[in-house]
Amino acid sequence: MDSDEHRKIPEILPIVPVVDLILFPRMVLPLVVHGDEFQKLVDEAMAKDRIIGLVVSKKKELTIPHKPEDLYSVGTAALILRMSKPDEKGTQLLVQGIGRFRIDEYVSDKPYLHARIEPIAEQSIKDIEVEAMMTNLVNLFQKVLELSPYLPRELAPLAKSLDEGVMLADLIASSLNISKEEKQKILETQDVKERLKDVTRLINRELQVLELGQKIQSQVKQDMDKTQREFYLRQQLKAIKEELGDKDESKVEVEDYRTKISEKNLPEEAKKEAERELQRLKRMHPSSAEYTVASTYLDWITALPWNESTKDVLDIKKAQRVLDEDHYNLEKVKKRTIEYLAVRKLKPDSKGPILCFAGPPGTGKTSLGRSIARALGRKFVRISLGGMRDEAEIRGHRRTYVGALPGRIIQGIRRAETNNPVFMLDEIDKVGTDFRGDPSAALLEVLDPEQNFSFSDHYLDVAFDLSKVMFITTANILDTIPSALRDRMEVLNLSGYTEDEKVKIAGRYLVPRQLEAHGLTPEQLSITAGAIRRIISGYTREAGLRNLEREIAAVCRGVACTVAEGSKEPARVNARDLHRFLGHVRFRSEVNERISIPGVAPGLAWTETGGDLLFVEATKMKGKHALTLTGQLGDVMKESAKAALSFIRSHAEEIGIPEDFYENQEIHIHVPAGAIPKDGPSAGVTMLTALASLLTNKPVMNDLTMTGEITLRGQVLPVGGIKEKVLAAHRAGIKRIILPKWNEKDLEDVPKKVRKAIRFDFVETMDEVLKIALPKN
Repeated sequence: MDSDEHRKIPEILPIVPVVDLILFPRMVLPLVVHGDEFQKLVDEAMAKDRIIGLVVSKKKELTIPHKPEDLYSVGTAALILRMSKPDEKGTQLLVQGIGRFRIDEYVSDKPYLHARIEPIAEQSIKDIEVEAMMTNLVNLFQKVLELSPYLPRELAPLAKSLDEGVMLADLIASSLNISKEEKQKILETQDVKERLKDVTRLINRELQVLELGQKIQSQVKQDMDKTQREFYLRQQLKAIKEELGDKDESKVEVEDYRTKISEKNLPEEAKKEAERELQRLKRMHPSSAEYTVASTYLDWITALPWNESTKDVLDIKKAQRVLDEDHYNLEKVKKRTIEYLAVRKLKPDSKGPILCFAGPPGTGKTSLGRSIARALGRKFVRISLGGMRDEAEIRGHRRTYVGALPGRIIQGIRRAETNNPVFMLDEIDKVGTDFRGDPSAALLEVLDPEQNFSFSDHYLDVAFDLSKVMFITTANILDTIPSALRDRMEVLNLSGYTEDEKVKIAGRYLVPRQLEAHGLTPEQLSITAGAIRRIISGYTREAGLRNLEREIAAVCRGVACTVAEGSKEPARVNARDLHRFLGHVRFRSEVNERISIPGVAPGLAWTETGGDLLFVEATKMKGKHALTLTGQLGDVMKESAKAALSFIRSHAEEIGIPEDFYENQEIHIHVPAGAIPKDGPSAGVTMLTALASLLTNKPVMNDLTMTGEITLRGQVLPVGGIKEKVLAAHRAGIKRIILPKWNEKDLEDVPKKVRKAIRFDFVETMDEVLKIALPKN
């Protein structure tokens, strides 16, 4: 553009913001404007020189009023060639670009934007490099025109006729299907060579896209031709087979399914669904994906044991003998199993119970399920629910999904091949939930005898009767199980074992099993009862038996080494020999050492792994009536500590301490094992005793421990987990336990031998506790 054309652009231009339209100089484009202010802008421009400024907005949608910061700084001056108003909604314009400009400043925004502009002069460079770049661009543009369906072929001779690099770059940039940001960059580039290079890069990319699209189109066409040819050949092959008398394999498969459906004696609903799916299968081609989906569904529905059951062994004495062979003690569980057998004997069509075995790890919950199945003469199926977070794991996926399968319940029934197995749902307390659903909610139907006779799996989409299944669930704790689900189960608590019970179980079950596992015979290795007791008290501290079995396995491995080396001398391991296999004793009683000084009181705690001993330490220092609590205590334990301190302050004279003891002292209560979170109200009695011991300077009585919740009035309230706590105290060698009066009935579950070995003091108030724990000299 020469200097005469520059002078035709006024210094101040009315600005029209546009969204996705970029006008290059010398190009002609249609434009539609809306809004009263733009109608006025066009009218005034038509009355003057018909020149307006088009500037692209950075936003996808124009906002009203238009802000200068939303617009690019470089635009195009446009001459209005034609204007028409077909209706009141907008004005149609035909504009031609006459030159680039840069906005220096906006001078007004009422009634529309006006800007002071500086025209950008076009460079006219003609050298060998520019000519080479123009020739290359014209060739590439011709290839794009040949491949592109949206560009007219007439652009090719027009591009060849241009002898200016700037004009050629603008023509091609305006024709390509590129983003407004890329076009704006071309518009802002002043250097001719840089502009030609940018356009060359963009046209190369466009050419690659078009060539790849043509290649894909060609491949699709070839695939379609191949599919049609295969269909024609298959039809010919089908006709040839019919002439030869050969049977179609798909027809043979359909007939096999029809035979299975008729022989299976399916329920009416399942039969209708199977026959409907069979009709669909009949119309499909064997190579189609839907054929596989339909045949897999028919495989499942014909493989399930709709009417197949195992006959229960109703010999009660035999069942009792089997249960006693597999497990020692656990009388409650055995009694409940025998009761179920007795009811089945009197009423054969009774529904299966939903039992939940709750207790610490290693107490035999999972193995009990196998034993019950053996006693009843039923198949045993087990699935683990630990970590399950997808509802479809229980109910299955709908057949619309690729690779869909029934849920774990139906899969287990199919593996059992009977509709009345003993079905164990292990770790039901560890079911999770996330965006895929809540498996525990899906289990509500499975574990409800009033609903599970018509359990609906999403994959089968027909009802399956689970009422004959004996469901057994296991859990370490019941708090994490939703209340609606817990309500559907009969909970049987399996507490920890006493030392005597562990000795008998080890001699009867664990030692023989480990001897066999390590290739040893009873003649090669014998472990004395004293050694077993030492392992229980010195090397393990648990409610169950897993660690005990591991330590026995370690002894067996040590003896196996000597046998493998050629030793033929029988090994007899007693308590004195254990250090050679297991190292030094790991646990020892800390009760006497810990409570030999004032301010320390032993308590009892309940954990997921059974009961445990809990020490509460208190100390005092100079300060201003402050109470510090440490040891990762929960809110309930913190409140118990505050209640204990308040009780002591209000009864200071009765306890025998100055009433103003708290004025110039700071008290610190700590519960060791600080890395383990602790909570619950049962440590209230222990905390109060520790504070009283500290302030009266009297140590707590030896071989004594306690548990109970306290109130501000000094009452001692009942707590839970009594059996587990008493067993933990017995393991630690405690001789005397203070318990709330209301918990006296809970001692019925504690073995007699333990009850005889420990003295129990049942209290109702803290005065009674302090009289026992802090006796007067």
